[in-house]
Amino acid sequence: MNLELENQRFIICGASSGFGEAIARQLLSEGANTVLVARRGNVLRDKFGHFEDQASIIEGSILYDETLKKIGKSVQKKSFHGIVFNAGGPPTGTPLNTDMADWDSSWQLVMRWKIDLALRLAPLLVEKKYGRMLFIESQSVKQPLPSLTLSNSFRAGVVGFAKSLALEIADKGVTVNVLAPGSHETPAIERVIKNNSSLKGISYDKAKNEMVENIPVKRMGKAEEFASLAAWLLSPHSGYVTGQTISHDGGTIKGIFG
Repeated sequence: MNLELENQRFIICGASSGFGEAIARQLLSEGANTVLVARRGNVLRDKFGHFEDQASIIEGSILYDETLKKIGKSVQKKSFHGIVFNAGGPPTGTPLNTDMADWDSSWQLVMRWKIDLALRLAPLLVEKKYGRMLFIESQSVKQPLPSLTLSNSFRAGVVGFAKSLALEIADKGVTVNVLAPGSHETPAIERVIKNNSSLKGISYDKAKNEMVENIPVKRMGKAEEFASLAAWLLSPHSGYVTGQTISHDGGTIKGIFG
């Protein structure tokens, strides 16, 4: 299928590794242009420097207003067609193992910047009467995960915001969707495995094997598989899909609406 992404322009947050990197590579392979955002500008340049005609780089943390302003300026200079909201997760822990400092910092890390950036950029897409907004969250928004209290809470809040925004601008040609990944072979899964290993007093390999055994397809996902779904949701072909939270989890969610 031709996704018709040639010469379209997308902002990819957290593009230096994991899902962000995979989505950026997929879009670039489809002929799209990208604005790649990450704290590690040197990593972005190493990985994407050869795409100099298609990729521009913004180095900085999305938690800082300065970085959000740079993103805003980048889309004012040239047209853009969509954005991928993506960043790392908060610390692990059960409810009683957290304190208010954890909640305050996790609100900043998981939720606040996404709302801030969405409110800056959505009006520009509405004005054009076309756009794609995609939030990368977690399967925990459908089925809370043990010891991921902060992620369970704030990612669910992002879904509530995304759904509300989708309903408000659905008739303006702008879609808003959420992808809810399960366990994938990305750097982010390492901290979850290490946490499970520590909690259960077992080796890292045993904790990883237990995680895989609980996935119906009996393997972890690949970032490239996830990125292909993301690319379709960012394409013109997905115009009738909005306000949805779509799992990519190998069948892990037990509910019938998983």
